[in-house]
Amino acid sequence: MVDPTALLIYAAAALLLAVTPGPGIFYVAARSLAGGRAEGVASSLGTGLGGMVHVGAGAVGVSALVLASAEAFLVVKLAGATYLVWIGIRTFREARHASVSLPAEQTRGGAPGRAFREGIAVEALNPKTAAFFLAFVPQFVDPAAGHVAVQFIVLGLVSVALNTGVDILVALGAGGIRRGLSARPGLLLRLRQGSGAMLCALGAALALVRRPAA
Repeated sequence: MVDPTALLIYAAAALLLAVTPGPGIFYVAARSLAGGRAEGVASSLGTGLGGMVHVGAGAVGVSALVLASAEAFLVVKLAGATYLVWIGIRTFREARHASVSLPAEQTRGGAPGRAFREGIAVEALNPKTAAFFLAFVPQFVDPAAGHVAVQFIVLGLVSVALNTGVDILVALGAGGIRRGLSARPGLLLRLRQGSGAMLCALGAALALVRRPAA
């Protein structure tokens, strides 16, 4: 199993990475600003589950195979980028039709469920997450301790839990900002449209990601 000291060092490093603003935080913030706290938290839980997909795939070597194949990496990258851009366009188009008299979690009961499912897909189709787990986690795996796959999974789950916790805090904060703007429909409209544009930008950035060098 994982050495307790190594686990503590890993957790500290993973927490530092979790609180560093990146695509995951920006994605959750955009969803929270567009749809409210419930949608943001659901997105956070969805991306967390999507991250667990990469943990499991990394443990059995699937992620390594994808990253080793230029074609497979390109397919996953473009699928994830297209999905993000599609969500962004939909968010932008729906902004004008959204009610501003009530929070989104009250006016669109299905939104949190949809946000959860989309969060899973967005994270599962993100090759950068796969690259992160294959580059960062193995540094703390001790082959001499045995059960390498189990060590990888334990460390990966720690990272996912920390990322999800930070994302939930971001979702609550961004959702609170949105709620405070409910009395200003014009500004709220621009906020939702800006969130859609942010999601499109994240998709475009993902499309430009290069496959890690072998």
